[in-house]
Amino acid sequence: MSIRLLILLAISSPVIAQDQYNYDESKIPTYTLPDPLLKLDGTKVTTAAQWPARRAEILALFEDHVYGSTPKAAANTKLTAKVTLTIPDFLDGKATLREVALSFEDHTINLLLVTPNASDKPAPAFLGLNFKGNHTIHPDPRISLPSAWVRNDRKGKGPVTHNKASTESRGIAATRWPLELIIDQGFALATIYYGDIDPDFDDGFQNGVHATFGKPGKDEWGSIGTWTWGLSRGLDFLIQDSKVDGSKVVVIGHSRLGKTSLWAGATDPRFALTISNDSGCGGAALSRRAIGETVKRINTSFPHWFSDSFQQYNGNESALPVDQHMLVALLAPRPVYIGSAEDDPWADPNGEFLSGKHAGPVYALFDKKGLGVDKQPEVDTPVGHTIGYHIRKGKHDVTTYDWTQYLQFAKRHLR
Repeated sequence: MSIRLLILLAISSPVIAQDQYNYDESKIPTYTLPDPLLKLDGTKVTTAAQWPARRAEILALFEDHVYGSTPKAAANTKLTAKVTLTIPDFLDGKATLREVALSFEDHTINLLLVTPNASDKPAPAFLGLNFKGNHTIHPDPRISLPSAWVRNDRKGKGPVTHNKASTESRGIAATRWPLELIIDQGFALATIYYGDIDPDFDDGFQNGVHATFGKPGKDEWGSIGTWTWGLSRGLDFLIQDSKVDGSKVVVIGHSRLGKTSLWAGATDPRFALTISNDSGCGGAALSRRAIGETVKRINTSFPHWFSDSFQQYNGNESALPVDQHMLVALLAPRPVYIGSAEDDPWADPNGEFLSGKHAGPVYALFDKKGLGVDKQPEVDTPVGHTIGYHIRKGKHDVTTYDWTQYLQFAKRHLR
């Protein structure tokens, strides 16, 4: 076989032929969204007082069909906290950095917390997971390296099981975590390396916290569920920390961790505000649109993210008893912001917008205004009220533009 033919076969391989997926709005299948206000008994929710019962139904549907439920043993686990590092003069004296070991049994989750020094009052805070280790959000050599599995931080070719953190990776994700901007606006930032909770590869759930709580059943949590659980354990610490206003903690996430932040906000009402950045399929984007990344593709590529029950909707999105606008609705009446990127069709930016739009009737029960527009806005034109949205120029990433909008939104709602 010729080299030229081998190259042609490689190019046409379905493994890498992402362009086979639909990006054409005119080819989206006809669909009908389930009504978030229609209860299982066929009656309609018309008041805020009636919403909690319907909310419980929707939450259970997402547990049973998408993300899985949290095992009781995990739900009842309390972590012990120990501060292992304090840097009081971080960012040239603007902030204090602490590392906190959150431990249970033989497992430790390492939280990095940066709080502003300019005020003696507890600060509102952002809490989010990071992809490559706490040491990657800032190049300070005093920040500890993770000791377990890390994503491939040099070649960017995805996760493998044997990677270790390298000193060369310090600060490589700093653009996604603009610490000085966050601190200057009066906010604290807390972050956890998501691999501390559950390494992001499919090994049959033998690692991370699954190794402690046992292999999940068909309707129990996958990795998104465990990462969500880890965010709530981080919130447990922030609520009792004297430097943080635990009633004003924003959960934030990008891409698969944006899916996680939405599920965290839905399952833990202690989060005051939720931010989803480029979260796509299984996050803010409507599943029934089947454009860009589909349910089948995400379950095939990442079978460990969701519960096994989600597999039955591969190529069968219309059979789902829920869609992602109902996930956004679970956050009501708390504020939520959805960020999209123009050059990220894989995440279906318009589907992300539509989830925010179709969650609006639930917010209206509480006399809260949602997006306030019917069509996706122009690029770099933020819209919304209690539900916020923007689509910005650029690719799948978290940028200073994104953070500027999120900070303004958080200041408006939390102060």
